[in-house]
Amino acid sequence: MRRFDGDRRTENLRHHPMTNHTTRRVAILIFDDVEVLDFCGPFEVFGVCGRYGAAPPPFEVFTVAESVRPISARNGLSVNPRYALGDCPPADLLLVPGGWGTRREMYNDRVIDWVRQQATNVELLLSVCTGALILAKAGLLDGLEATTHAGAVELLREVAPRTTVRPERRFVDNGRIITSAGISAGIDMALHVVGRLIGQEAARDTARYMEYDWQG
Repeated sequence: MRRFDGDRRTENLRHHPMTNHTTRRVAILIFDDVEVLDFCGPFEVFGVCGRYGAAPPPFEVFTVAESVRPISARNGLSVNPRYALGDCPPADLLLVPGGWGTRREMYNDRVIDWVRQQATNVELLLSVCTGALILAKAGLLDGLEATTHAGAVELLREVAPRTTVRPERRFVDNGRIITSAGISAGIDMALHVVGRLIGQEAARDTARYMEYDWQG
């Protein structure tokens, strides 16, 4: 499997823009005590990508949670998930963010089973921060490289003993599974994904629109 990482720039990351105008569905899992920027940063990247040039847009982004009750994110932000696990439409990309809530959700069998099932169908499986713990508990990081928040590196090594943890990386791209470091690193990973799927020009345009200093 071809590996990419956040420290290496390669000509293989440059792709031509899509010509079939496919809109990819991006599902973002949320839960109580999810870190806000972990999911809102990538949500913004995918949500604004191509919005002013492509019809239909490259991505449709939505949130999904164990139920549709309001989620209490970090620092008390209340978020209404669009879908529950049981009625979530098929997704092309699944993103699992982090936050203190992952320490609980990594032992939530219903969430772990759902992530494991989704992983067999999605084009890309993404994690931000300690979302890697959920992927690890689902057995999805075995034999791969991964990264996470600097404060959770040892915990990830404990949970995923068959995974090579790379704390020095901003993100690690294993092909179908991409993990990023903490919080703001999810924005860099999402822009990297835009570059892979849509093209580097689209990624740069998205970063420029967001006024984000991206080094991709």
